[in-house]
Amino acid sequence: MRTADWTDSVSVLDRVTAVFEAFGEYDEGLGVSELARRANLPKSTVSRIVADLVEQRFLEREGDKLYLGIRLFELGQTVQRPRELRTLALPVMTELRNLTGHTVQLAILEGADVVVIAVVRGRPAPKPLGRVGGRLPAHATALGKAILAASEPDVVEFIANGRLERRTSHTICESAALREALTDTRSRGTATEQEEYAIGRACVASAVLGRGAVPMAAISVVGSVGDFSSDRLASPVRAAARTLSRRLGVGRTY
Repeated sequence: MRTADWTDSVSVLDRVTAVFEAFGEYDEGLGVSELARRANLPKSTVSRIVADLVEQRFLEREGDKLYLGIRLFELGQTVQRPRELRTLALPVMTELRNLTGHTVQLAILEGADVVVIAVVRGRPAPKPLGRVGGRLPAHATALGKAILAASEPDVVEFIANGRLERRTSHTICESAALREALTDTRSRGTATEQEEYAIGRACVASAVLGRGAVPMAAISVVGSVGDFSSDRLASPVRAAARTLSRRLGVGRTY
């Protein structure tokens, strides 16, 4: 939470950024008062910023609710690496969805999180599911563990030595346990997630490698714990990761 002292000294860009960051992953629209509270800015300031952002289509207004606007999505489409990855991955993701019936996700690592860049919906699964542009903690997700298992040691150390937030009673919150899970992921070629990020949710993922065996992303299937077999799904997920790796010029996942 930003402090009152922060609000006295920030630039206009900082204030606009605070408004954007006030939107959570699963918000269904926010009023100006709630935006002001989350951004820790005066309501009058947020009202002025919102008016400009709505005019420029960075925010959309429906009644008294505000939503992230289409122009943000349009600008996001211009980010080169996610756009190219999505273009290459969508046919592979669709085939994996058709084969397994489950929702398929593609994500990249950014800092201590993975950012979902593509989703192909399958059978209904429990929320929260990753949405395009949404962030998930790398240590608590199969997507994150798959990428970390193929990453350089300094990347792993950055995550393992950081704050491993507990999402559920099953979340890995100790650095030694995370390293052990990554070792297991390397040996199997897939990472698993069993109610580590959210109760009722299960996931299996595999890393997608670019040239030089650098992890570019991870592909996963996600579903309800009672309707999910990680052992059965590991093989098609690995195969999908290998296919996408070949599309990127590499023939193996680990």
